[in-house]
Amino acid sequence: MNAGVLVRADDVRAHFDGGSGLLGRGRAPVRAVDGVSLSLPYGGTLGLVGESGSGKTTLARCLLGLTAATSGAISVAGIDVRAGRRGDRKALRRAAQMIFQDPHASLSPRLTVRALLTEPYLIHRVPPSERLTAEQLLNMVELPSEHADKYPHELSGGQARRVSIARALALRPRLLIADEPTAGLDVSAAAAILTLLRGLAADTGLAYVVVTHNLDTVGYAAEQLAVMYLGVIVERGPVHEVLHRPAHPYTQALVRSLPEVDPARRIRAAPLSGEVPSPRNPPPGCRFHTRCPQAVDRCRTEPPPPHQVTESRLAACHWAADNMKRQAE
Repeated sequence: MNAGVLVRADDVRAHFDGGSGLLGRGRAPVRAVDGVSLSLPYGGTLGLVGESGSGKTTLARCLLGLTAATSGAISVAGIDVRAGRRGDRKALRRAAQMIFQDPHASLSPRLTVRALLTEPYLIHRVPPSERLTAEQLLNMVELPSEHADKYPHELSGGQARRVSIARALALRPRLLIADEPTAGLDVSAAAAILTLLRGLAADTGLAYVVVTHNLDTVGYAAEQLAVMYLGVIVERGPVHEVLHRPAHPYTQALVRSLPEVDPARRIRAAPLSGEVPSPRNPPPGCRFHTRCPQAVDRCRTEPPPPHQVTESRLAACHWAADNMKRQAE
């Protein structure tokens, strides 16, 4: 593996048993993640976006081994995530941490913040000389030290999320995955959390992945962007390039929904319409063709491979290059 690559995923799939339908017949498996490849360098920041059901959270959990991938290869900090060896699992927990969407649900109500922050050291038997105090961890997430003796129910949503981040930082991980880190927060609290993540990345070299449906969040928090639709990545590249000149019709529709101060810069694209197909039975050809205003017969039968539309951009659309040209005119 390249020494500069922290996370590498190659053709990752996560299919779930469909169970039994009517008359006891087996149902098709849910193809939550269906052939995803990506990489993230040490210190890199990636936004993973898509509508509900796109597979982004399942992919994030696969990267940490919290959800078992059906096939494909995943490595984090040189650790084979799918190997399943006990030593590898323990090393992975120290190298990578996840911040869950509901911080209160992920924090035991029976423990004080101090106990929650220092518990990882007991679990991993970290020598006292290598531990940070609860106060030091709280300082890293810009919370006063008096919060150490509070219980989770005494914290606001923003404070609970900061405590979750502090707990994740206790083992000095190289990678942090944040699932909808601003969900349920007001605008000012959400902005503060994103600013905190950016600051931690700059100060510590921490790499992170932000999983969200909110393009505004990604535009502020990440350097790279991967757009998922129905289990696959349809566009990938530098976040500001993708948001300014999206090549895939799905990305164009997502960007079009964002408020734009300057009407001259608004992306000319048809709005999203129709229902998201079932991941049990994704459409043949391009998976987006059932909702795409550009779809033709080729799109309905031929899956588009990722096209290199610029030196740093990939888009899985037969018309990606044409879309880029039209936006440049």
